[in-house]
Amino acid sequence: AGLDRQIFLWDVNTLTQDPYIASMEHHTDWVNDIILCCNGKTLISASSDTTVKVWNAHKGFCMSTLRTHKDYVKALAYAKDKELVASAGLDRQIFLWDVNTLTALTASNNTVTTSSLSGNKDSIYSLAMNQTGTVIISGSTEKVLRVWDPRTCAKLMKLKGHTDNVKSLLLNRDGTQCLSGSSDGTIRLWSLGQQRCIATYRVHDEGVWALQVNEAFTHIYTGGRDRKIYCTDLRNPDLRVLICEEKAPILTMELDKSADPPQAVWVSTTKSVVNKWVRYISEISVLVSCSSGKTFNHYDNDCQCLNSISGGASIVQSHILNDKRHILTKDSNNSVAFWDVLKACKGEDLGKVDFDEEIKKRFKMVYVPNWFSVDLKTGMLTITLDESDCFAAWVAAKDAGFTSPDGSDPKLNLGGLLLQALLEFWPRTHINPMEEEESELNHVNGEQESRIQKGNGYFQVPPHTPVIFGEAGGRTLFRLLCRDSGGETESMLLNETVPQWVIDITVDKNMPKFNKIPFYIQPHSSSGAKTLKKDRLSASDMLQVRKVMEHVYEKIINLDTESQTTSSSANDKLGEQEKEEDVAVIAEEKIELMCLDQVLDANMDLRTVKHFIWKSGGDLTLHYRQKST
Repeated sequence: AGLDRQIFLWDVNTLTQDPYIASMEHHTDWVNDIILCCNGKTLISASSDTTVKVWNAHKGFCMSTLRTHKDYVKALAYAKDKELVASAGLDRQIFLWDVNTLTALTASNNTVTTSSLSGNKDSIYSLAMNQTGTVIISGSTEKVLRVWDPRTCAKLMKLKGHTDNVKSLLLNRDGTQCLSGSSDGTIRLWSLGQQRCIATYRVHDEGVWALQVNEAFTHIYTGGRDRKIYCTDLRNPDLRVLICEEKAPILTMELDKSADPPQAVWVSTTKSVVNKWVRYISEISVLVSCSSGKTFNHYDNDCQCLNSISGGASIVQSHILNDKRHILTKDSNNSVAFWDVLKACKGEDLGKVDFDEEIKKRFKMVYVPNWFSVDLKTGMLTITLDESDCFAAWVAAKDAGFTSPDGSDPKLNLGGLLLQALLEFWPRTHINPMEEEESELNHVNGEQESRIQKGNGYFQVPPHTPVIFGEAGGRTLFRLLCRDSGGETESMLLNETVPQWVIDITVDKNMPKFNKIPFYIQPHSSSGAKTLKKDRLSASDMLQVRKVMEHVYEKIINLDTESQTTSSSANDKLGEQEKEEDVAVIAEEKIELMCLDQVLDANMDLRTVKHFIWKSGGDLTLHYRQKST
């Protein structure tokens, strides 16, 4: 599991082929820890989305979601003999869960009674519980270890000694000894009976993030920021061996305990890879002294990476193009891609091209207001729509590449279109409330109900697109895949979760009003015309400069003699259309419109002029002058 919010299941016996079996996608933020329970039948996961989830490990579906925590859940601990799990995180709370109770939960019966352990003063990053469930220990940014009895929830002791965050913890079977790894670079062995540190191991040059120990609790395997994994004899710290050196900091390890002592270790790193290192790690080599007086660990060359599971490349950089619809990204392999936010899909893989040059190449002098925000926290593009700015962006259908069935060029709201596409499968969005009675009558008469428009009528998003509802700047309320919004449970949860401003767009089909822009029109100083009375005009910010030129030509310069002398029937629509087209052509031939002395392209809209040329506060001011013959 990792930062991409997903949990993957791999077959380690077929790594030479494709080892992928399944993915578990239900979390909405980083998955920080996972534990297999019930002899591998049940999986428990902890996430930064503040939830703990219970999974059927074999079938890969989420059985229940526990929402007791109020902040990121960073660590889990498991007592195998008792089927007891503990969870902890940044809310400083520790909760105890009976696994058998969790697996019996259903959508209608999801009330869980938990025990809780309080007393931590800082965020918890590590947790350990012995196999028999008699001792539980937490490590935090408080730099101390706190110890409880999970049977009574009684505080037992507080252990001081580390000088930085405690990132990893291990307990022996009977709960008498504890090992801790810290960002201070040390590993400490604690006696709980004596309530003190009985040994300190200085093996690494930087922070220790991962610990594993053999069944006999005699040899410890450690890794962290310095990318090295060591095996140290707890009884004789001078006896240690370098197992391997990774290419990136080590996040976690798992010993292959099919043999004792273990013959292999699985290692995951920040490079999105899991490696299996194999050697005779039971052979602890002797320290070799060199002439400088320093000591180095001697290790044989038989240590090798036997198997490797590579994750996908993560997106590390992004740039939103001026059309506020497309995004360029660069991933950890330096590959560049082109994405369509509106259709929620990748448009093109561009390969290892220059990212900045690609941005310049795709630049267009067009301004569309911001209507979404992007974050790369999970290594993927996450698009957030907020009520405050979701409906700011209007575009002409033709400019967006969409064709209207009647041949017209309507104005489209990008945020509204995307919301309608994301909830296309939600039954509630299929029928306008004003048409429900007529729809029911059609069904009664056995007629095919085909006139009801699903989605937005222009495009669809991939049905597997994740949709997440959350409080503004707060916790996640609900997550589902786009295609699942038609399910009974998901539809019910949507009815309870979807805010009114989204319902207005997706159910009632009430698009927001156009954005208005105030401006003034004055003759240019070079035209010789007198300054006009300053009448403040207002129009849609999408109004093209061409339309302003027509207004100037007809209403201000008043040179349209042909239109004054030509009589036409009020009902002659064709004649009116020809007249409008003539005025547009004549206006562009006879006058030019300027902003800050820059001649404007007739195809520009007012918001583009204000953003790229006016570039200041206050009302936009445009100047006109007649073109010289």
